[in-house]
Amino acid sequence: MIIGVPKEIKTREYRVGMTPAGVRQLASRGHTVLVERGAGEGSGLRDEQYVHAGARIVPSAADAWGADLVVKVKEPLPAEFEHFRAGLVLYTYLHLAAEPVLTRKLMEKKVRAIAYETIQLEDGSLPLLRPMSEVAGRMAVQAGATTLEKWRGGKGVLLGGVPGTRRGRVAILGGGVVGRNAARIAIGMGAQVTVLDISPKTMDYLEDIFGGAIETLYSNPVNIEEAVTRADLVIGAVLVPGAVAPKLVDRAAVSRMERGSVIVDVAVDQGGCIETVRPTSHDAPTYEVDGVIHYCVPNMPGAVAHTSTFALTNVTMRYAVTLADRGLDRALREDPALALGVNCYDGQCTYEAVAQAHGLDYTALSAVLG
Repeated sequence: MIIGVPKEIKTREYRVGMTPAGVRQLASRGHTVLVERGAGEGSGLRDEQYVHAGARIVPSAADAWGADLVVKVKEPLPAEFEHFRAGLVLYTYLHLAAEPVLTRKLMEKKVRAIAYETIQLEDGSLPLLRPMSEVAGRMAVQAGATTLEKWRGGKGVLLGGVPGTRRGRVAILGGGVVGRNAARIAIGMGAQVTVLDISPKTMDYLEDIFGGAIETLYSNPVNIEEAVTRADLVIGAVLVPGAVAPKLVDRAAVSRMERGSVIVDVAVDQGGCIETVRPTSHDAPTYEVDGVIHYCVPNMPGAVAHTSTFALTNVTMRYAVTLADRGLDRALREDPALALGVNCYDGQCTYEAVAQAHGLDYTALSAVLG
């Protein structure tokens, strides 16, 4: 099989879909890997390293996109739609529930689109989302702490405080992978940390690992409103696999937060769990609503590309090898977790949550594959 690795073009996106080690895995099995010139530079990976591993360096995005299987990091942007064609297998993060235009374009061009974020194991875990959730959760507190600085528009609160002053208050909506990693960093900074979740098991686990350094609350409207309105930093960390994130905080609650407080919504690439959020970029990461600073960059891990690229490819390459070795249809029939990653196939929407988000007809993948 011919596998293409184009350079990411999203603003300040420095990750790359494959490392030289991944190239070597595929090349050693007889596959051809086409890497766009300079694709790995943002992650500290040189073209020569890819060549040494067995890749062919190609001069343009069109060359890389011309492969049978395209491996990326982020969802394609409109400038990349021209590369779509029937039968192309696209393997990347897609977050289609928040991307109606991209969803329809993938269906129109009959692209076979596999979303990292919906590949799901039998136990319900999302192995390809986990490493970037870990990175984003840790970065969320780091970004929030910086945004709280007065000259950036924040209220001027140091999360850890100093003796004789109060510590910063951090409210985390969701105790999953993002929330747990955010809590770890916030506690390490010395903040007062509250995590809200609906799962008693999750709350038990958080209190077991963090002890008295954390407060857990059941996630209901009253507790959410109280925690959010008293917080200096609110982190949105809610995930419904493949679906639009539920709106847990409305604008009225945001308007009751103290001026200069900060919101970091990690769920923004799935529409966000706070009513006032909208996607921003690394070039212009923040905006203000009712005096509250919002940091809503969908590709936060792209800022720490070296760490993120290796963490991501540690888990994506297993499925890339499976797809290349077995071919798409056989791989999907033999691997139920991978089959759950298919969001679009030959013009059909094959992921129910995406179909519901955009009012599309849903077709089960089993019906498409026969």
